[in-house]
Amino acid sequence: MFWLSLAWKSLVNRRATASLTALSMAISVMLLVSVEKIRVDTKSHFASTISGTDLIIGARTGPVNLLLYTVFRLGDPTGGVRWSAYQDLKAHEAVAWTVPLSLGDSHRGYRVLGTNLDYFNHYQYGRDQKLSLAAGREFDSPLDVVLGSEVASALDYAVGDSIVVSHGLGNANITTHDDKPFTVVGVLAPTGTPVDRTLHVSLAGIEAIHMGWVNGVRLGRVADDAAIPEPEAITGFLVGMKSRVKTFAYQRLVNDYTDDVLMAIIPGLTLQSLWATLSGVERALFAMSAVVVLASLLGMLTVLLAGLNERRREIALLRAMGTPASHVFKLLCGESMLLGAVGVAVGLALHYGTVALAAPWLLDTYGVVITLGAPSVATLGLLAAVVIGATLVGLIPAALAYRNALDDGLTVRV
Repeated sequence: MFWLSLAWKSLVNRRATASLTALSMAISVMLLVSVEKIRVDTKSHFASTISGTDLIIGARTGPVNLLLYTVFRLGDPTGGVRWSAYQDLKAHEAVAWTVPLSLGDSHRGYRVLGTNLDYFNHYQYGRDQKLSLAAGREFDSPLDVVLGSEVASALDYAVGDSIVVSHGLGNANITTHDDKPFTVVGVLAPTGTPVDRTLHVSLAGIEAIHMGWVNGVRLGRVADDAAIPEPEAITGFLVGMKSRVKTFAYQRLVNDYTDDVLMAIIPGLTLQSLWATLSGVERALFAMSAVVVLASLLGMLTVLLAGLNERRREIALLRAMGTPASHVFKLLCGESMLLGAVGVAVGLALHYGTVALAAPWLLDTYGVVITLGAPSVATLGLLAAVVIGATLVGLIPAALAYRNALDDGLTVRV
């Protein structure tokens, strides 16, 4: 198309102004696409944290709170499940498997999870992917520990290293179980879930390091060969049903359980509820990025209108050489469309560069996995909307130039 080629040459001739306008558009497009990418990947990350588990059972609290501290290792448990209650519910005929979870200790800011070997056999994430070891083996004695990939990488641990667990949560713990250090026997392969930020020990290990402690205070040292008792309570447990048809009936049984105050939640439904609570923030971020794009389009309109008066003679000369007014109209619309297209292309490149640089930091700091991939259909729709918006903005100066008479551009204004 001749008029589109002419529009490109016109922009090249005014490359300083055009470049700044396109850069402004590119930054707004980068923000818009990045917000959409973070929204989609974060939602996918939340949804893939746990799969293949029919119920999560713990002390009665809010469903989201129970999900947060058992699966995402966020927040503090409001109570526990008595060991006798766990054994009773585990023995129900509808239950195929269970995975006990015991939280309450940490190591340099990372959570320590007490469990058993069923954790490695039944815990799944993503599309029913099981945990796998990158090095070493699973724990088989009380003072063995298997590290999540992020823990091993961030703290530079390897199989054979010795670590000391702190009593309680957080980085500022000064009370440690230094009388019973753990030995690293395995490191899990990366999963992109809270598993990567967790230290896994046996339930016997949790009991061993707390022998001689009362109400969080160590009263004395216990002999290394002392018998390790069964847990009095655990934080919660995961349940897999023999038939999912019986899930709701078993959930009602747990919620009405009389020997302990418990609740059972369905992970998928609770994850949806959790995401729904974040939808307001999601919409607010998208609205802010859309406003930035709108401001960029208005800025482009301002530049085009300001330059229109300076281009009166250029347009008049085109008309004098026989160029139809419709071609002048197409020229100015083409310039706007090209500015929008260049802004989208540069903005997309800036987005991918930013994601490549920020993805490791987001994973280390927040555990959020942001992937580099082809734009989604929704993203392509947003980019097309930006180009269309830029073209529509160009209709205003194009219409004004179309209406101007030929002698308007040849008249010297004093």
